[in-house]
Amino acid sequence: MDDERPIFVQIAEQIEGQIVDGSMAEEGQVPSINELAAFHRINPATALKGVNVLVEAGVLYKRRGIGMFVATGAREALVQRRRDAFRADYVRPLVAEATKLSISPAQLADMIKKEAGR
Repeated sequence: MDDERPIFVQIAEQIEGQIVDGSMAEEGQVPSINELAAFHRINPATALKGVNVLVEAGVLYKRRGIGMFVATGAREALVQRRRDAFRADYVRPLVAEATKLSISPAQLADMIKKEAGR
């Protein structure tokens, strides 16, 4: 936990990141609230709040008496949401600036390809 965002948000984002990168599989069990709290040295209520954000979003679900699990389709939903955010946060401003500089879409694509090849 390292920035000014609420800790419960960071917990939710960390779990999301593990789902997206595949280290936490769909239908796989998520660490318990107590395990998350102990690992991050936070109050269990804070860990629970972070997990509940993901439950409300349909990313996680609870199996009564067993624990929390990653929902089927959660990875694809998270990837799509991140792609949409990437487009809004990075691509649209990039295209707007390129337009101001009279950089054509083809020139912009070429610049991106060259950077990706580095």
